[in-house]
Amino acid sequence: MNKTNYPYAFQSTSFQSPQTGTTVIITGAVHGNETCGSQAIRRVISELESGILQLISGRVTLVPVCNPLAYQLGQREGERNLNRRLIPTNDVKEFEDHVANWLCPLFAQHEVLLDLHSFRSQGEAFVLIGPENNRAPLESFSYAKHELAMAMRLGVHRLVDGWLSTYARGVQRRQQRLAHDADAKTLANANTQFGVGTTEYMRSVGGYAMTLECGQHLDPQAPAVGYQAIVNSLRHLGVIAGPAPGPVAQMEALRIYDVIDKFHVDDCFVREWRSFDALKQGDLIAIRADGSELRADQDGRIIFPDAGASPGEEWFYLTMPNPRLASLSGGCA
Repeated sequence: MNKTNYPYAFQSTSFQSPQTGTTVIITGAVHGNETCGSQAIRRVISELESGILQLISGRVTLVPVCNPLAYQLGQREGERNLNRRLIPTNDVKEFEDHVANWLCPLFAQHEVLLDLHSFRSQGEAFVLIGPENNRAPLESFSYAKHELAMAMRLGVHRLVDGWLSTYARGVQRRQQRLAHDADAKTLANANTQFGVGTTEYMRSVGGYAMTLECGQHLDPQAPAVGYQAIVNSLRHLGVIAGPAPGPVAQMEALRIYDVIDKFHVDDCFVREWRSFDALKQGDLIAIRADGSELRADQDGRIIFPDAGASPGEEWFYLTMPNPRLASLSGGCA
């Protein structure tokens, strides 16, 4: 394919109210094989056009397919992972650089992002949010309360944070490995910018954001999970008509604290793991090609186990209980 002549176009649909209000952007198919978000978003567009859903303030922009190349191919990536190193660039080398140059300015025109995804292994839907308020250089942030309130109204019962700080920890390990194994993928991944995706970029331009993992890629309920989350979010923010949703009654909060990369094609799990499978300290998770064992260093849960990961990519993440909801009555907002 001639990289200067991609036969794909970017598309978004916006609805603007005469009344001032929150500006929201909803995105799907950042990864081309994650189609539940695209289905949910197209349903919302249709219902806004028909009047089933009614805009009453602000603006909502809907992007069913962020990465049309990957979507057309039916695979996670076009030429690279769009949800890593999502930063505008003048040094365009891959199709995803074109996407970033279109998508990032669009994010900057809005205040709130809901990004819809799905995952490879079996597991329940959950929401990923950003850090607590802080002034640290990695991900300075001041809208933690807003994110938490919205996340607890999406309709899912698990909440996860700690993405970028954990990714930075993984990057430090990759940088150490470069002295011994400077393969191209490890080299590309060994930069904290590689951990910046849609939500991280949105926070960097002054907004707040969350990723909803709607379920397994082919789960027939995943599009409905995404649709309900969009409607709940827009009602919570006062953008569309309808009763504002209350927070879910029960929410388990987890914090990602470690990411483990795959080193070799023969690295293997000791069983078929699902996201949120429980781990006890000392549990054997995987065995590397050289025979070394990977065990849980504390009680927690595994998420994003990817048996199909390539060497140099993230293989699985570890989580521990998260104290963020401890001060909220009954574990909810």
